[in-house]
Amino acid sequence: MTYKQKAQDIYDMMGKGQLLEAFEKYYAEDVVMEEVGEEPRVGKDINREYEKKFLASIEDFHGMGIPAIASDEENGVVMIENWMDATLIGIGRIKMDQVCVQYWKGDYIVKERFFHK
Repeated sequence: MTYKQKAQDIYDMMGKGQLLEAFEKYYAEDVVMEEVGEEPRVGKDINREYEKKFLASIEDFHGMGIPAIASDEENGVVMIENWMDATLIGIGRIKMDQVCVQYWKGDYIVKERFFHK
């Protein structure tokens, strides 16, 4: 399976409500995840808790999609343009557009950066 196919599988799983399962399957124990402009989160345990809090903040999920995905298979880098439409508790309905850059080593993401507004 190529890195691009693995990244697509993650988003397919997310669309089925399996975000945590995708996280367990594809993220390294020492993964570094970063929302640009914020401190990086280091380690799978810290990032798992972050994802659980995010999921708990969703009141209603309306959909998601991937307008574009590209990969540099030789260097293990995948870039995904994606959107999500959800109602967040205490915030209301939002549509978030972002680009995610994944850095893979073997079967696992070792670093992921999110660029969004």
